[in-house]
Amino acid sequence: MAFPKDFLWGGATASYQIEGAAQEDGRGECVWHRFSHTPGKVENGDTGDVACDHYHRYREDVALMQQLGLNAYRFSISWPRVIPQGTGSTNPAGLDFYDRLVDALLKANIRPVVTLNHWDFPQALMGSGGWTNPDSVQWFADYADVMSRHLGDRVTYWITHNEPWVVAFVGYWMGRHAPGGNSLPGGLKAAHHMLLGHGAAVPVIRQNVRNAQAGITLDLHRYEPASDKEADIQAAIREEGVHHRWFLDPVFKGCYPADIVELMGENLDGIDLEAIKTAAVPIDFLGVNYYMRFLIADNPGFPPMHNRLVYNDDAEHTAMGWEIYPQGLILNLQKFNENYDLPDIYITENGAAFDDAPPQNDVVEDPRRVAYLEAHLNEVESAIEQGLPIKGYFVWSLLDNFEWSYGYGKRFGIIRVDYDTLKRTVKRSALYYKDRIAQASSG
Repeated sequence: MAFPKDFLWGGATASYQIEGAAQEDGRGECVWHRFSHTPGKVENGDTGDVACDHYHRYREDVALMQQLGLNAYRFSISWPRVIPQGTGSTNPAGLDFYDRLVDALLKANIRPVVTLNHWDFPQALMGSGGWTNPDSVQWFADYADVMSRHLGDRVTYWITHNEPWVVAFVGYWMGRHAPGGNSLPGGLKAAHHMLLGHGAAVPVIRQNVRNAQAGITLDLHRYEPASDKEADIQAAIREEGVHHRWFLDPVFKGCYPADIVELMGENLDGIDLEAIKTAAVPIDFLGVNYYMRFLIADNPGFPPMHNRLVYNDDAEHTAMGWEIYPQGLILNLQKFNENYDLPDIYITENGAAFDDAPPQNDVVEDPRRVAYLEAHLNEVESAIEQGLPIKGYFVWSLLDNFEWSYGYGKRFGIIRVDYDTLKRTVKRSALYYKDRIAQASSG
């Protein structure tokens, strides 16, 4: 069997998507609380106020993880739950929650993997510009210091940011996510400061945590030209440059890609591009979130950043409309490893939303999700056999949850959550994952 004995088999979640208790025990407001309570921003007016109520039901959820044979759990800290104003005084009740969660995980022999920033930035800091403010670099480093001091005696694995591309460009530029901005220069500043914050936080984590494993998680989907036309090939290169190289180059090379710098032009005014060299601190692993393939075509008459997405009618798609393309995972990893000499790799998110049937006999039958997971795990196994340093896999998501601007209409979980009663029901995909883990562990 290709999977090594120490392979991490996990599930992944994010604080705002599952915790609920949005205004309990001293938690400060986050940008997603403000955004979701703004009419028209989230489908059906859904919010994360209750979500899966993981804040109160974490023991039940840890027990489910244990039943499935998981040996790792990737979760995120709610920054405003532990530092309500984003800076300054900490909230003892918030810190205590994560103490209890980590202790429960360790008691169940499940390794905690902490993400510091999975999008629920403190709303209190938005008055100062949020991630567009250069001070956000220090705000984040100070927050990383608080959490790594507090949990560092028990938590070894630390992820600085989850998908900074989404925060910066979907949140600060396109406005489809919190905080709902509409400025490309603002998005570029946000991305710049998150990368600098990563560079500032990693040494802090290392100082506070013995044998720390520190890294960052990027969304690294597959981008390919929609045809063999040169214009489409160049469009795909541009798209991949903005999504991938704009973050990979700073993290591994300490610079921005020259072609995308030229593409962005005056939108970069006011950003010290040379400062990005501080983002290239040594990391122990790269977290890779992979879901889909995009086919990219040129869009004549539009600015070169506004390429066209082509829907592939011949492919299978998830309920999100995402093309299922498992082989893109290994193709990307091979490419990145050649270009960046990657450290250890963890697949920190991989999964699919489908329109699940109602439970029958306390199981949800979700054959399409089973097939999705099987195909992608086979790719992971092949990649390991080829020598790629993949050390773990985290299915997205452990639970059905608040799916950001889609609200509760899209279900990614391998465990169903009834949002009326909050009852958890395993899906067939969870049982498949359990069997796959057991098979790999006994091989």
